[in-house]
Amino acid sequence: MNFPAISHVLGALLLFIGSTMLLPLACALIYNDGDALSLLMAMGITVGIGFPLWWSFRKYRDLTLKDGFFIVTFGWILVSSVSTLPFIFHGSIPSFTDAFFEMMSGYTTTGATVLDDIESLPHGLLFWRSTTHLIGGMGFIMVTIIILPLLGIGGMQLYKAEADPGQVITGEKLLPRVKQAAVWLWTIYLVLVLIQSLLLLAGGMPLFDALCHAFGTVSTAGYSTKNASIGHYNSAWIEWITIIFMFLGGMTFMIHYYILKKDWEPVRNNTEIRWYIGFVVFLSALATLILWFTGSYNSLFDSVRHATFQVVSILTTTGFTTADYELWPQAAQMLIIIACFIGACAGSTTSGIKVIHYEIICKYLYANGRKLLQPLAVVPIKINQKNADSSVVTLAISYFILNIFMILAGSAVMTLIDDMDFSSSISAVISSIFNIGPGFGEIGPSNTFSHVSAAGKWFLSFNMLTGRLEMFTVIVMFYPSFWKK
Repeated sequence: MNFPAISHVLGALLLFIGSTMLLPLACALIYNDGDALSLLMAMGITVGIGFPLWWSFRKYRDLTLKDGFFIVTFGWILVSSVSTLPFIFHGSIPSFTDAFFEMMSGYTTTGATVLDDIESLPHGLLFWRSTTHLIGGMGFIMVTIIILPLLGIGGMQLYKAEADPGQVITGEKLLPRVKQAAVWLWTIYLVLVLIQSLLLLAGGMPLFDALCHAFGTVSTAGYSTKNASIGHYNSAWIEWITIIFMFLGGMTFMIHYYILKKDWEPVRNNTEIRWYIGFVVFLSALATLILWFTGSYNSLFDSVRHATFQVVSILTTTGFTTADYELWPQAAQMLIIIACFIGACAGSTTSGIKVIHYEIICKYLYANGRKLLQPLAVVPIKINQKNADSSVVTLAISYFILNIFMILAGSAVMTLIDDMDFSSSISAVISSIFNIGPGFGEIGPSNTFSHVSAAGKWFLSFNMLTGRLEMFTVIVMFYPSFWKK
């Protein structure tokens, strides 16, 4: 691997992360909560490390795909590490383990927290915490794709390393040039954040809270500025606006681009979006009926509102809550668990197994069932009106199996290293691998991860990273052949 070129890129990443601390610093100065110095020191150290790396190795330009895998994986770890500094310097999260867990959760858009009293944090640190969602939602590597060509380095190697398997499956490209694609993606992303912020303001949410919650919604992440999450506001307007933008964040951003360009054919041909809408409508409707008929809420409207919010939040791996779903009837809780295992669309800001994989697996099972009845029948598996290659089907099945294996193995590990019952352990692993945030049992919607042991937090942090980078990007680094020339 070309470590000088890798160092140059990592230096650029640190410079970018250091520069993003300016907004939280400005916020800290405005509110004067006593956290400005901590953010200033952290920014100075981050830039102080990044600039020499970027400058010293600026002549090294060539990156291979293997370098891309290393940068993507180690980049998340490095950035999460330096991002802990404001919390450690301020003393809000004095433990590096806890602070690293919080930042890894932020950048991977998991939304799991170790903070028992979020509202006690100063505004600057709360804004920095939410900024990690804004960066992680689209992927800070995408920002590097825009910056690197200006430095004379191509970004395609990084793009391939972080590309979602679902994008490989659909075989579609947003735009032919990576830099152009990144600019369009970020523009759409930030416009959605701006629109939601304005709508939340219109619903009576303060500007600071509106920005932080918009960061966490479009990125399908889940950090809130309130201990009770979105439920703190008890506002139907705020909840429905959040539902809409969680849903939009869960859509393939390619669809947003085509809609913006009024190119309707790719939208009509996209089969994954139909499955996505189908999952949302079916699970929300079924949960609504269960809550209404069991008398969990006083009216049908409240049942629709709370059922839809929780289903969309978990399905899109956002993790915001307006109700403690552990108090719901068991049948409704079962639907939440099902939503955990689905995820939203490939090419979105969400994590999880993704709808496209379920679409392929279901069509594969149907095709094999047909062949049992009609051995000579040719039953193609079509995705977006095109025949899917056999390698794509194999990838989808492999990815599904790997996720299940990681959950089962991880649950056993968590039970061994942490004083946690098995149901809570498996929920914690599901929450971290799928980047959901809240789960069931000891890490339910009314609890935090503060009680998890240090070893457990490091293990869950690894799961967050692995899940966010779609398994293979991280796991390939454990292959001995990866480190051979």
